[in-house]
Amino acid sequence: MSIVTKKGDTGTTGLMYNRRVSKCHPRVEAYGTVDELNAALGMARATAQNDFLRENLLIIQKDLVTVMGELATQVEDLERYVKGGYSIVTSELTAKLDKLVQEVESQNISFKGWATPGATLNSGALDVARTVCRRAERHTCALQESQQLNNPEIIIYLNRLSDTLWLLARWVETVQQ
Repeated sequence: MSIVTKKGDTGTTGLMYNRRVSKCHPRVEAYGTVDELNAALGMARATAQNDFLRENLLIIQKDLVTVMGELATQVEDLERYVKGGYSIVTSELTAKLDKLVQEVESQNISFKGWATPGATLNSGALDVARTVCRRAERHTCALQESQQLNNPEIIIYLNRLSDTLWLLARWVETVQQ
């Protein structure tokens, strides 16, 4: 089977359970931006100079697959999605980020005031990922405001992730100086 299906040639794309929507549908904007975030995190992981960061970014990338899957499922299909064995975003995913933040903050990293991205290639990549994460959060909030999001934990997770990425960028700048 080819990657080229031609189904999107009319400006639509597929959601879970063969539902088709416009490629500019708010749901597509939300999960597409999370996909972009995952790619940005891949760049940050590829430029990371230590195992701690690489390992934690990979964990986050795998968790983002859960976020994308849930966002790619319309509200009326969520029960079917869960019954099909797919995971949804839970407070446990957010708690993993909280634990990572505590671990990094315990290392007494230095930061004051506004951070200017780009002190290092890796911290710059993390800051790009952070800004993409904030955009994903905004798109997800738009879904919630239009009653197309059942799980507010997704917004909590994305909010915590952007904070985590900001902190990791500052951590990289501290440990690489």
